[in-house]
Amino acid sequence: MSSEPTADTTANGADQATLRLRRVAIDTYRENVAYLHRQCPVYRAEGFQALSKVEVRWQNRRMLAVVNVVDDAALVGPGELGLSTEAFLDLGVEEGTSVCICHAQPPVSMSAVRRKIAGERLTAEEFMAIARDIAERRYAKMEIAAFLVASGQTGLDRDEIMNLTRAMVAQGQRLDWHENLVADKHCIGGIPGNRTSMLVVPIVAAHGMLIPKTSSRAITSPAGTADTMEVLAEVCLTPERLDQVVRQERGALIWGGTANLAPVDDVLISVERPLGIDYPGQMVASILSKKIAAGSTHLVIDIPVGPTAKVRHMSEALALRKLFEYVADRLGLFVQVVITDGRQPVGRGIGPVLEARDVMQVLQNDPDAPADLRQKALRLAGRVIEFDPDVRGGDGFEIARDILDSGRALTKMMEIIEAQGRQTKRFELGPLTHEVRADRAGVVIGIDNFQVARIARRAGAPMDKGAGVDLHVKLGASVEVGDLLYRVHADFPADYGFAISLVAEDCGYRIGTADEVPQVFAEF
Repeated sequence: MSSEPTADTTANGADQATLRLRRVAIDTYRENVAYLHRQCPVYRAEGFQALSKVEVRWQNRRMLAVVNVVDDAALVGPGELGLSTEAFLDLGVEEGTSVCICHAQPPVSMSAVRRKIAGERLTAEEFMAIARDIAERRYAKMEIAAFLVASGQTGLDRDEIMNLTRAMVAQGQRLDWHENLVADKHCIGGIPGNRTSMLVVPIVAAHGMLIPKTSSRAITSPAGTADTMEVLAEVCLTPERLDQVVRQERGALIWGGTANLAPVDDVLISVERPLGIDYPGQMVASILSKKIAAGSTHLVIDIPVGPTAKVRHMSEALALRKLFEYVADRLGLFVQVVITDGRQPVGRGIGPVLEARDVMQVLQNDPDAPADLRQKALRLAGRVIEFDPDVRGGDGFEIARDILDSGRALTKMMEIIEAQGRQTKRFELGPLTHEVRADRAGVVIGIDNFQVARIARRAGAPMDKGAGVDLHVKLGASVEVGDLLYRVHADFPADYGFAISLVAEDCGYRIGTADEVPQVFAEF
C-alpha cells in the first residue's frame, strides 16, 4: 500500500489532504492528539504547527485533535496520520484507512473565555457554548486551563455557577430512574480517608431507598471513592450495566466517567488534577452537574471544616452551603448541607487499600474499626434515610445504626460487590515501609490534612493501590518519645524516596499540650 499522501475533493470543490491512519499506542488522557511526521508533505504544504488543532474526517465522521510533530518514521511515517489511543477510539475508523485532514476552525466560544480572563460576567448562552466546544474537543488543554484559572481567579457569581452547571449537564446523558426519591451523598473533599460513601450506600440501600452513587476519581487527594471501591469491585460500568445493578440491589458505587454523565466535568477534572486546583464555583458546578445527570433528586452534601481542610472557617462553610442550596434549588435538586469535623483525617488509612480495609472493618463491626469513620457514616446515612417520608425526623441515625449493627449493611455491600463484579486482582499494601515516630512527649494537637495527603500521593497513591499512609494516633492522643505516629507504604523505590523526603520536610503532626487541641466547628 502506498504511503504517499493523496488529495480528496470536498463538496465545495476544495482539495483536502488524505493520509493513512495509524494507531499510536499513547494514552493522552482525555485529549485527542494527532501525530504528523516532520517530512510529511501535507504537514509542510498546509502549514500545520505543533499544538495547532486539526480536523480529521472519514465519510460522515469527524474528530478534532491537537497536532504533535515527530521525527521518527517508526512511530509515524511521512504518509501517515497517527492518532493517540483516545483519538483513535473517538474517530472509530480502522487502521490503514485513508482519512482527510484539514485545519480546524477555532472555537467561537474562545471570545467568551477571553472576556472571563478580563474579569467580565458571562451569560448562560456563553457557558453553553464553552461547554459544547469542550465536549466536542475543540479546546486544547491549555485553553481549558485558561478558562478554569480565569473563572477561579476572577470568580463566578451564583447565577454564573448555575448556568455553568446547567451547561455541563446538557452535554451528556441524564439518567432517569422513574422514582420520586433517588438519594445521594457527596463530600466536597480535602479530608484524607473520608470514605463514608462506601458505608452510606449499603446502609441506605439496605433500608430500601434507591442510591446509585457515581463518584469521580481522586483530583488532588490520595484516593477517591471510585479508587477505593475498585480495590473490592469493578467500577467502570456501562449505563446499561449500572441500571441492572441498581434495579437489583437498590444501590451502586461506580466511577461516573464511563456513563457519559456530564462529560465536560471529566475533561475539566483532567486539567484540574495536574494543576492541583479546585475552585469553589467550579466545585459546586462539578458536584451538582454530576448528581443531576445521575438522576439524583435528594442529596446530602458534607462540608468538612478545619484548620487544614478545604474550608477553614465556619463563615466560608455557611457561604458555600448557601451557594449549593441556591444552585440546587433552581435546578430542581433537593439538597441538605451538613458541616462536619475537618480537623484531621477520618479513619486510619489514607490510600485505596488502607481505606478499603477501614470500610470493611466498620461493615464487619470489627472492634478495631475506626470509631470516627463509623460515627460519621452513621450520621450521614441517617440524614439520607430521613429523606424517606415514612421516617420521622431525628430517627435516621437509629435506623442506620440498627442496619449496620445487624450485619444487613455488610450483606448489602457484598451483594453490590458481586453485582458490579468482584475485583479479580488482589491488591497488597506497598512492601516498602517507613515509620514516623514522635520526637517529643505530649499530646497530638494537629494533623495537617494537606501534608499527610501529599505524603500519601508522593508514595504512589492512588495510582498504586497499596501505597499510602496508615495512621496510628489521632488528635488528642498522648504520646511518648519514639511512639509510632504513622507508617508510610510504597510500591516503588522512587516513590518511597519522594515520600520520605517530604516526611523529612514536615511530617504533618504537631505535638503540644491538651489545651492546644483545636475545637470542633461542626453541626449535624
